[in-house]
Amino acid sequence: MRFLLPLLLLLSALTTTLLLPGCEPKEDLLTTDSSAKLEFSLDTVKFDTVFVATGTVSKRLWVYNRNARAVRISEISLPSRPAITYNLLVNGDAGPSARNVEIRGKDSLLVLVRATIDPTAADGKPFLVEDDLRFLTNGNEQAVKVVSYGQNAYFHDNETISRNTTWAADKPHVLYGSVGVAPGVTLTIAAGARIYAHAGAFLGVKGRLLCNPDFQPTGPIKPDDLNIVRFQGDRREAEYAERPGQWGGIEFDLGSQGNVVRYTEIKNSTLGLYLYNPFDEQPRPQVRVEHAQLRNISSLNSPLPFDGAALLSLCGDFTVSNTLISNCEQYAVYAVQSSQIQLDYCTIANYSSGAREQPSVLISPKAPFPAINDRPLPAVAPRGLLVRNSIVWGNSRTGEELEFVEGEQYAGSISIRNSLLKTKRYDNAGPLGQQQNGNLLNPDEFAGRIFKNTFATPKPNFELDTLSPASNRALPLPGLPTDLLNRPRHPTTPDMGAYERVNP
Repeated sequence: MRFLLPLLLLLSALTTTLLLPGCEPKEDLLTTDSSAKLEFSLDTVKFDTVFVATGTVSKRLWVYNRNARAVRISEISLPSRPAITYNLLVNGDAGPSARNVEIRGKDSLLVLVRATIDPTAADGKPFLVEDDLRFLTNGNEQAVKVVSYGQNAYFHDNETISRNTTWAADKPHVLYGSVGVAPGVTLTIAAGARIYAHAGAFLGVKGRLLCNPDFQPTGPIKPDDLNIVRFQGDRREAEYAERPGQWGGIEFDLGSQGNVVRYTEIKNSTLGLYLYNPFDEQPRPQVRVEHAQLRNISSLNSPLPFDGAALLSLCGDFTVSNTLISNCEQYAVYAVQSSQIQLDYCTIANYSSGAREQPSVLISPKAPFPAINDRPLPAVAPRGLLVRNSIVWGNSRTGEELEFVEGEQYAGSISIRNSLLKTKRYDNAGPLGQQQNGNLLNPDEFAGRIFKNTFATPKPNFELDTLSPASNRALPLPGLPTDLLNRPRHPTTPDMGAYERVNP
């Protein structure tokens, strides 16, 4: 009996220990706190492999529970679509979703995401599908983006092109992040190539870009000609077809010369073509643009410290002919410091969807930001603005589409001839006035409609209306016998702008 009491005490202590919840390992105790969030090894699961044959590939995602206690994920789910079927593998169980999955405190979970993609579902066009892989924990929803492509393509992911390269037109090219052309290197983009840029992606050129250098049409072409090179965002849903600001644009840095962009369409970006030489150094970046279209340009949702523009130059040189610039949310042409701009037979039809305050064309000796790494940017008088046989029009809320900041300092470097202009500021005979040189200022847009259909959807038509005041008001320019669509211009009285009017 003398051992009975100690034994009973021992059994009682053991029982109490086993029944006390505080003695259960802390990492196994479930928390119901909605603030107990998960962490993930990736913020985006990208299925950017070339999808051919079965089009099936798997990606890994680690899910971390950094909390001291265990969590229960009530649901992990990812919707499938007609062109894409997703399956998840969680703790050995496969299916379109998983439920009541527990992760111990300070532990992790491996989720395999498997996508089966039909590479022919977009009628030969690449398409992007962006979905959310949802995690519901204690009433708190978190998501990891899942981005999938459904066509065979070339993928350029934060790469630097270090030797002369040609991007062929046999498959689309998809850009992720920063894609660069190294100094001394030429990137050639073949006729008919399609370039799709992911959100924030841009092409940076320190060497040389030759875009569609060899295409020589033998007669008039249509706007949808398959030989035109096209840059746009990679979202293929209908609502993104004409949405501005989806990707970065094309930047040309100090020393980038001999660049040619011809028979090319650039749309839906933050910047179109950007010459970057803010300290006015040599050799200056230079780009020649011919038979091109730039449209739907906007930096409204961009982290850039300056407004967007189809053509933006910081101490660089643009030579542009037979080109349409349309529907930019800020500037069409933004040339600052010692920039030099030449526009021949160009149409700027800047009908923005918002309340645009900016003029379509702004020239200024001042940079759009004061310094880089505490090094002040110089204020340098523009080298020149030469505009011939062009149209500068739009729907700025101020009614003004031209502005020369401190223009009296460089008035002798501005020459605008035989062009249709929307400007009250320079509708005079002063040093910056544009009443001379065959210019047509501020015609009544509705009495003689300028363009065929300014507000057509999804794509306006900026060819000249039959009653357009821009008809037969230009003078022939040597070396430019055809318009944007390679149609012959009238030999003695051509039309202003990128399009020569075609009689029915």
